[in-house]
Amino acid sequence: MQRVDLGEVEYGVAAKDMREWVEERVAGKVGDRLFLLSHPPVITYGPRTVLDHLPAEAAGIPAVEVDRGGFATYHGPGQLVGYLVIDLHQRGPVDVVRWVENGLIDALGSLGFPLVRRDTPKGASSLVGVWTADGRKLCSIGMRIRRGVTSHGFSINVDPDMTVFHTFTSCGLHDVTMVSLAELAAEQGLAAPSDADVRDAVARSLGAR
Repeated sequence: MQRVDLGEVEYGVAAKDMREWVEERVAGKVGDRLFLLSHPPVITYGPRTVLDHLPAEAAGIPAVEVDRGGFATYHGPGQLVGYLVIDLHQRGPVDVVRWVENGLIDALGSLGFPLVRRDTPKGASSLVGVWTADGRKLCSIGMRIRRGVTSHGFSINVDPDMTVFHTFTSCGLHDVTMVSLAELAAEQGLAAPSDADVRDAVARSLGAR
């Protein structure tokens, strides 16, 4: 899988580019790719999101409906976003979401942050993502599979403005507490990892070069 590093990209631009990346992969013009980037402040939400879960207009953050699974989440400076465009036909049967969860757990564990995935109880809101052992959520995952090719991906709170998460219902979970690597590092008396550190660890764990 090819690693593609980008800087800050407007969400609308990235969404348009992502459609092109998928078409290129479907046509076999390119191999699997992992795009690493960030966005200016934006709330994205899947089609099943309850509109009351979105922030009020007074919050001043644009909200954009997207064609992925999952509910509302925040993207902004200080957060690493990873878009995976991979052909599942080439990989055989695979639970791609669990593969991403385990890859992120391995990556962030290598930086000194022990994390876990959680199974979703029947009938409960989805607990897909990466969590601390005490139930705080660090990474969100929302993907789409079309014609056997994935799009969208994951976000990791490295050191974003965490107050934004108080303005809306994140991931459809009313009682979720979102956390960042910077906060976890401070709790452990460690230096916070840089964006570059996290990019390298994630790419390595997901097999992207």
